[in-house]
Amino acid sequence: MATLTDLSKAISSVAASASTSVVSIGRHHRGSGIVVADGRVLTNAHNIRGEEVTVRFAGGRTTIGSVAGIDVDGDLAVIDVDTAGASPATWADAAGPAVGDIVFGVAATSSGDPRVTFGTVSAVSRAFRGPGGRRIAGSLEHTAPLAPGSSGGPLVNAEGKVVGLNTNRIGEGFYLALPMDASLKARVDALSRGEGPKRRRLGVAVAPGHVARRLRRSVGLPDREGVLVRGVEDGSLAAAAGVVEGDLIVSVGGTAVADPDDLMDGLDGAGSSFDLGVVRGADELTLKVSEPKGSKAN
Repeated sequence: MATLTDLSKAISSVAASASTSVVSIGRHHRGSGIVVADGRVLTNAHNIRGEEVTVRFAGGRTTIGSVAGIDVDGDLAVIDVDTAGASPATWADAAGPAVGDIVFGVAATSSGDPRVTFGTVSAVSRAFRGPGGRRIAGSLEHTAPLAPGSSGGPLVNAEGKVVGLNTNRIGEGFYLALPMDASLKARVDALSRGEGPKRRRLGVAVAPGHVARRLRRSVGLPDREGVLVRGVEDGSLAAAAGVVEGDLIVSVGGTAVADPDDLMDGLDGAGSSFDLGVVRGADELTLKVSEPKGSKAN
């Protein structure tokens, strides 16, 4: 009984500490959010519809905020809103939770008041697909149950400090949260300043590796790992470099490419000018990709 009493006290403590820092997002409670600073609420990008956002605070106060910054690929958004009376959440400053640690999932309800559940960290360094299809790696997997409308709410430790941002459900009874580490804090700060992420777009439509292998076999060409180009945007970096439909991209900046995730990771890590390795039929080519001066990745 002592253990259950301690757990009950911990849940009550978390609920009390989170009561003013967790909010409801959307007129019909699409998701949850966290007050991270005066005038700033953090949530998932997939909870956002348009530039204006309805935010409901504990106790029922409802107001309209605007999107300060959004990262669709990273599933993050910061809302500029009047947070009067709402205390910012406290982020944990130690190393992230380990497998087996007890955690609490906190979310807003339709009234704005918090819902608290508990579970354990079941895995770390998990990955999932964000709203834009990009792989989001390094996530925490946990078992604290989350009802619809919980995404964007905090995952907290026994001290009530935020260790993650609940983001995704993966099957029955398992959930993913973005870890509140130094990298994520820096991204949140940038979004709060209206600075969106700068990601390079090559300007190609691609097919996964198994499609490329099947097509190459059909014309008697040997298997190669790579990403098949199915289309090239006019005026894109790819078009300027000479990439054509049917090319198989096999490397970016000297790093091998086996799937679309490798391609996006390689583009993110490349400089303003880099080599793109392609296979065209039976020929291996190295194309030079260069951004025009004054251009910005997006």
